[in-house]
Amino acid sequence: MLEIKNISTRLGDFHLKNISLKVEKGDYLTLLGLSGAGKTVLLEILAGLITPDEGTIFLDGENISGMSIQKRPLGLVYQDMALFPHMKVHKNIAFGLHGKGLSGSQIRNRVTQLAEQARVTHLLDRHPGTLSGGEAQRVALARTLASEPSVLLLDEPLASLDVTLRHELRDLLKEINQSGKTIIHVTHDYMEAATLSKTIAVIENGTLLQWGKPEEVFRNPVSEFVARFSGIKNIFQCRFNPDEQQNGLFRGKTPHGLLMKVIEPPAQNITHLMIPGEDIIVSEQKLETSATNQYQGFIKEIITLNHGVELIISTGENFSVIVSKKSVHSLDLSRGKKVWISFKASAVRQM
Repeated sequence: MLEIKNISTRLGDFHLKNISLKVEKGDYLTLLGLSGAGKTVLLEILAGLITPDEGTIFLDGENISGMSIQKRPLGLVYQDMALFPHMKVHKNIAFGLHGKGLSGSQIRNRVTQLAEQARVTHLLDRHPGTLSGGEAQRVALARTLASEPSVLLLDEPLASLDVTLRHELRDLLKEINQSGKTIIHVTHDYMEAATLSKTIAVIENGTLLQWGKPEEVFRNPVSEFVARFSGIKNIFQCRFNPDEQQNGLFRGKTPHGLLMKVIEPPAQNITHLMIPGEDIIVSEQKLETSATNQYQGFIKEIITLNHGVELIISTGENFSVIVSKKSVHSLDLSRGKKVWISFKASAVRQM
């Protein structure tokens, strides 16, 4: 297990503040955040390239904070790959194997094994300058894996790749992780994190906001930033009178006067409410349902997604609603059509 305790450092105006995380063996942790949030800084601290001002790093109970880069059992793969341009692929992969007391045949066998795993066997006699971005990234992974790191550190490994190559490399990373390798992966892409991660840590301005299983983070974000970064668009500011209840529900109004009902008492008079788009039902008529939040509106936009269709529905406030393609067809949904939306008070989360 990799344990990060109270890591802090200042780099000019940037401050990484008191980061603590536990990464279990075999985990796939994604560090998710905007550019400049401190994700790569944390990765470089783990690799030993930056010495933090405070904090300690433990690997399997051993304090490795003062360990040199060369001895630290973590392998870092940068976005730009940094392959040796004068060496052919097989020599790039073999680079980290020299000096380990291996025979020439053992090195060749290990290179062959790694090349097969990374699917670059056909590239072994090529120079890096002749490789595509996806090919170079796979070679960089093989070269780093040659040193058998306990933890693989990846800095935006998919960022510069086209859609097809991104899918191929994503599958390879899953295979590497499923073989037992612990991975820490930096990205600013929410969908990338959701697809790959076993654990997600969200960082903003050098501060760790939230970490946990993807479903926990995305379904129960602790702040508006995490919610919006998680792809949740239905976030509304509501004004409440905490003493006003109806049938056990608390009622608040949005700036445009839309009444929303929630189960939990509001923490303060002005509170942000969040409703996942998947929890909203669309219908042609008002439903006889236990969902106490029902509004009529019209469809402003229809956006096709990989996993369904997003409807932007205006009811005075704009709601993002996720439905299936089958629902779009069966309800004959189109721009401008009047519809009803409904969601339960229990679906509304406060932030």
